[in-house]
Amino acid sequence: MFSKNKQILIVMGLILPFYSYAIESSQVEAKSSNNSYFYQQMSKLESTVGGRIGIAVYNTRNKETLSYRGNERFPFCSTGKVMTVAAILKASEKESDLLTKIIKYNKADTDKSAYAPITSKYVAKGMTISELSQAALDYSDNTAMNLLVAEAGGVGKITDYARSIGDEKFRLDRMEPELNTAIPADNRDTTTPLAMTMSLDKLAFGQSLESNSQAYLTKWLKANTTGDKRIRAGVPNSWIIGDKTGTGAYGTTNDIGIIWAAKCDPIVISIYYTQDQKDAKSNDSVIASATKVAIDALAKNDACLRNQLNLK
Repeated sequence: MFSKNKQILIVMGLILPFYSYAIESSQVEAKSSNNSYFYQQMSKLESTVGGRIGIAVYNTRNKETLSYRGNERFPFCSTGKVMTVAAILKASEKESDLLTKIIKYNKADTDKSAYAPITSKYVAKGMTISELSQAALDYSDNTAMNLLVAEAGGVGKITDYARSIGDEKFRLDRMEPELNTAIPADNRDTTTPLAMTMSLDKLAFGQSLESNSQAYLTKWLKANTTGDKRIRAGVPNSWIIGDKTGTGAYGTTNDIGIIWAAKCDPIVISIYYTQDQKDAKSNDSVIASATKVAIDALAKNDACLRNQLNLK
């Protein structure tokens, strides 16, 4: 039997890590609310369009982080494909021939996934892990996502990978297309804007992946074909964007990515938008508008961004 004092210490040991994480998260959220322009503009946008917007943006130049509903959970839909591909890339660092491994599948797999613009073309011969990763990120191919999750060992392994890089919020519970139900208050297949932004920064620029893996990830994000009306539409045309969109029920409209303004350091951003009605339509303009608000707010403390935007 443990003594009373030992029991107290054990309980405190269990509680303190969670308490510490909560304090850290609230401090990041508080920092965002100190920027009155950003908070007011995001609140105004949300009131105009209805529904709920969550955004977190991180400037790698000066480490400024802004967020609105940054600690609230949102259904990530296909933005979760980034974490899945990252888990595969991490595994490939120990298994040198993993990316060239050919995965066989059948028409039942493509039919079940509900969206297979690339994998449906190669049912006869299969696709390599690298090709599936590119299909998942650049074309949001659901069959590719499911095959990658299976290769990783199941949905729990993707969540485990998120935990391994310090992300305590991301959770993958289901395969495509079920993960897109986006039911309000359903925590399955959700994350928070702050968690996703910090994870994407770690994956692209931190130590979570080796340089070769990072090169693959950013190359595929930049080649995305589904995001022209979202983050990309909220910045000047000359800027380079690498992103991954997500769309689901309840009008859920998402985009996460990296923004490279000419001569400026990268900006990492995650935007989630969801509504109350199951049959609500997705709304690309919300993502574009939120992006513009975020960039304008960051520019207030970044001379490089101000110069690129021709702001005084």
